[in-house]
Amino acid sequence: MPPSSPTSPSSSSVGRRAVLGAAAAAVPVLAGVSTPARAAGTSRVSPSALPGGGDLGPNVLVFDPSTPGIQAKLDQVFRQQESAQFGTGRYALFFKPGTYNGLNAQIGFYTSIAGLGLSPDDTTINGDVTVDAGWFNGNATQNFWRSAENLALVPANGTNRWAVAQAAPFRRMHVRGGLNLAPSGYGWASGGYLADSRIDGQVGPYSQQQWYTRDSVIGSWLNGVWNMVFSGVQGAPAQSFPNPPYTTLDTTPVSREKPFLYVSGSEFRVFLPEKRTNARGVTWGNGTPRGTSLPLSQFYVAKPGVSAATLNQALAQGLHLLLTPGIYHVDQPIQVNRAGTVVLGLGYATLVPDNGTTVLKVADVDGVRLAGFLVDAGPVNSATLLEVGPAGASADHSANPTTVQDVFVRIGGAGAGKATTSMVINSRHTIVDHTWVWRADHGTGVGWETNRADYGIVVNGDDVLCTGLFVEHFNKYDVQWNGQRGRTIFFQNEKAYDAPNQAAIQNGSVKGYAAYKVGDNVTVHEGWGLGSYCYYNVAPSIVQHHGFAAPNRPGVKFHDLLVVSLGGNGQYEHVINETGSPTSGTSTTPSTVVAYP
Repeated sequence: MPPSSPTSPSSSSVGRRAVLGAAAAAVPVLAGVSTPARAAGTSRVSPSALPGGGDLGPNVLVFDPSTPGIQAKLDQVFRQQESAQFGTGRYALFFKPGTYNGLNAQIGFYTSIAGLGLSPDDTTINGDVTVDAGWFNGNATQNFWRSAENLALVPANGTNRWAVAQAAPFRRMHVRGGLNLAPSGYGWASGGYLADSRIDGQVGPYSQQQWYTRDSVIGSWLNGVWNMVFSGVQGAPAQSFPNPPYTTLDTTPVSREKPFLYVSGSEFRVFLPEKRTNARGVTWGNGTPRGTSLPLSQFYVAKPGVSAATLNQALAQGLHLLLTPGIYHVDQPIQVNRAGTVVLGLGYATLVPDNGTTVLKVADVDGVRLAGFLVDAGPVNSATLLEVGPAGASADHSANPTTVQDVFVRIGGAGAGKATTSMVINSRHTIVDHTWVWRADHGTGVGWETNRADYGIVVNGDDVLCTGLFVEHFNKYDVQWNGQRGRTIFFQNEKAYDAPNQAAIQNGSVKGYAAYKVGDNVTVHEGWGLGSYCYYNVAPSIVQHHGFAAPNRPGVKFHDLLVVSLGGNGQYEHVINETGSPTSGTSTTPSTVVAYP
């Protein structure tokens, strides 16, 4: 039998340190494969105005069942992207509705694969959408930045393999069989996120250290290592943390699925799923999903090289933004001021700030949807990279919240980068649904001061909900939560590996900054299934007082907390505040707290 836990005391930490593979050249335009993705009704506008709609560019490949040589084209993209962890290639692979036979779509870095139907069952692949770790000797802990959405799969051998780490969502998928989340050989794995999906058979995480599943249907779930969290999942295992380490919520308090591209006749449109409260199960199980849609003609279709001024002109005109795959440099913030604006990235479109600017700012308005892009810090320090709402935002957005989904942040790794705070959430009722905010521990431009980044996410707004929160390696607090009535369902954290000594992390009289800090003035807060790991490999004698810090009052509640020392490189004295046993030795055995206070 395969192991149900990692076979070595090391974990995601050790696996991520190596830098493998240089950036490859861009895949050439694949003649006969990339269907011109032009909206049927491109807007008619005055010469001075920017047009809506348009071609999606050479790195969006659109297939239909009659396209010749699909497997060869998939293999060509994968050969380039398989090990290009910090490369410049960005690709979106789209499949029009229909049936495709005998495919194995291997998905590498910065590659997204998706169906173009309204339901996953509109687009069936008799075959697999595969992530494995052959490029990294069977270690899946660096399989970042890739995604699968809106497809039905009939796996060739009955089980599809999706062995990923952070920033690799599996959304809106129907697997007519099982799903294996571990690499071949059951090596280390550190993911992951699954939402709005139906897995008819068994989900086998095997060596996955942690996983979050939301609003889905599964046949069964095999095992757990440290932290498996479920909300709104039919077929989820019963609550049993810490043994097995299952945290199970019957429903998700509020959710609204990510916007997605689809085809209607000859026209591309973007579907906007509606908000659900106390959600359970998939959104698409009974035919057409509930929500609204927009024609591509209402989007400014951005290409790499466009200026921030042009993006802001498009937004001021009332257009939404569709960011086609590539890398964009912005020298001023992208200003989202209009309620209901959609900013949707394809193929891990990447935004890089120049001269220390903030990349994107959202006004205190209803219903903005940010989805599907990567923010990569620049070499000049940015005070912030992404701001949802201005300081002091106070409007009630409960009826139509802003959502931040599959929006990822990276500080260093692809080159020198700095930012004091990565993401600031000021607007009330914001939903952050799956993010990975990462101060790099490997790659280029990495060092305690080289890619300095003090705070990952700061939440000032009230009534904010995070579902699937991954924040790692910041110099001070990874998460600092100042707003009232905040909620987090699933949190995964590693403290910064590279602290040079105990003094470097000293927080006044406290040893180290908590991974997740609830502000002293907060009276109501709740979290479920939160984990923090330390791997102080530069100075293994470092002691971290606790992983979590919060006011000790009845309205501030935590369920199912854990801290882990990876291989004994650093230790925790407590789990939360002064509660919870210390970690010790090299066994990587979690110290847990089931309920606090």
